[in-house]
Amino acid sequence: MILLLGTCHLLLDFKIYLASASPRRQELLRQLGVEFDPMPSNILEVREAGESPAQYVTRVAGDKARWVSQLVKERGLPAHPVLGADTEVVLDGEILGKPENAAHGMDLLRRLSGRTHEVLSAVCIWNHENEYTALSTSRVTFRPLTPAEIEQYWKTGEPVGKAGAYAIQGRAAAFVVKLEGSYSGVMGLPLFELDGILRSIESETK
Repeated sequence: MILLLGTCHLLLDFKIYLASASPRRQELLRQLGVEFDPMPSNILEVREAGESPAQYVTRVAGDKARWVSQLVKERGLPAHPVLGADTEVVLDGEILGKPENAAHGMDLLRRLSGRTHEVLSAVCIWNHENEYTALSTSRVTFRPLTPAEIEQYWKTGEPVGKAGAYAIQGRAAAFVVKLEGSYSGVMGLPLFELDGILRSIESETK
């Protein structure tokens, strides 16, 4: 069963598994007051032929949740809900991905300079064979960046491993002219959408 949801709430009376090693996602879950155990997934994140960016991020979030859910069963661990998430930066319909090296990372930043791009952030919770999904779409506008700024930013190390080669919660906040949508979603975990799913699961267990 797949349910599309969204709302807002805080503390829960159950724990979840987080199918990610991301410190940003862990920080956001703590902000929401959710108790969790990190259990990173080990899936191949490859876009399938004909898959739109929205379909891709939603599928990957689900793949992560299902993979860890199966791992929980194999290890005989307590059957808590499993949260998978995926976030991608999209420019002109193209998923930019994470920087492969310095040249690629600075090229990504040059492409984002002075432009508006989308950030798609999907969440999926797998709970006792039930799948709950939600997708957040945000629009982020960067001011024009000089070559020196791009190089200096890359050298901070912050863009490494980040979708689109930037972290909105870090130094790149100074590049953002306008954000339409979810700040936490751009960070990597849309809390409004996630909270709606968690509330729904909590109400079903009472």
